[in-house]
Amino acid sequence: MLINNSKKIIIKLGSSTVVDSRGKFKKKWVSSLIKDIKNHRFGKNFVIVSSGAIALGQKYLKIKKKKIKLEMSQAIAAVGQIHLAGEFQKLFDKYKIKSGQILISPDDTEQRKRALNIRNTFDNLFKLNAIPIVNENDTTATSEIKYGDNDRLAARVAQIIGADTLIILSDVDGLYNKSKKIVKTVNKIDEKIYSLVDKKRNNYGSGGISTKLDAAKICMNSGCHMFLANGKKEHPLSKMFKKKMFTHFIPKISSLDARKKWIISSLSSSGIIFIDKGAASALQNGKSLLAAGITRVKGTFDKGENVLIIDNKGNQLARGLSSFKSSEIDKIKGKQSKEIEKILGYLGKSEIIHKDDMVKL
Repeated sequence: MLINNSKKIIIKLGSSTVVDSRGKFKKKWVSSLIKDIKNHRFGKNFVIVSSGAIALGQKYLKIKKKKIKLEMSQAIAAVGQIHLAGEFQKLFDKYKIKSGQILISPDDTEQRKRALNIRNTFDNLFKLNAIPIVNENDTTATSEIKYGDNDRLAARVAQIIGADTLIILSDVDGLYNKSKKIVKTVNKIDEKIYSLVDKKRNNYGSGGISTKLDAAKICMNSGCHMFLANGKKEHPLSKMFKKKMFTHFIPKISSLDARKKWIISSLSSSGIIFIDKGAASALQNGKSLLAAGITRVKGTFDKGENVLIIDNKGNQLARGLSSFKSSEIDKIKGKQSKEIEKILGYLGKSEIIHKDDMVKL
């Protein structure tokens, strides 16, 4: 079963899966989902991307209107987000699982430096053995700068953190063909697949099948498996895999290959890092680049930017995404990893460029 081999799994919950028709949080259903997660959690990191803040805010504020102006929906989201995070925290605490909240705006995923910061936050939450609860930052989003739905947000998060699997739990069993049968696997999103889109939407959700196909496209191009399954019944993960009721969108390449293709496809480098013989040998053996092996830095670059790595003979060895600014690397070059915090005044990553963010040339 694919979920058993996945190390990072994202579960996306639509508004109608976590909030009922009366605007109340579905405690019993979410509790059953957490039990499912607990049963599959050994050796895995889970992320939940959940909608529902505006729906819960409307219930709390006793607002029944379906059409609300953007600036008012932002205020309602601010109220509802506290309730959403609080409800999740109470249930996770009940099962002795730590949780944390991350609110994301499109700028956070579309700008490379901010995307790297997001990934670091997720990595550190995983180290703390906590499950991140993610939602779009509706309180600051505008109609021009907005995901518009959490399907695409979940896919972008999957891409950034290198998730193996995204599970979208919706109000359908999967993607239906024209004979009303579930399409079990999809290898390519083309006009034939888009022709199966049902334009209907529910009271609370902002997406439909079309946004799920957009999410699938992002996943398939970034090496992440995506499942579309029913989230109406309790224990949705157990039921989905036991009954094999889902549509599986199969990626073209692995997540690591996709990431490295993205790195190598950069047309230029922001700077150059020169390394000694020992560091060059470590890189050739698939290791990350540490500060101790760096002899010189050329150029000015920021955290997350693409840099070249060159040995003491002038050979271009690799290209990668730096975890530090050029000015910081200049201060810590030749130093041991344990000295970094004392020199820079903060505890960052121990690797200057992690092996997963590097491509050998």
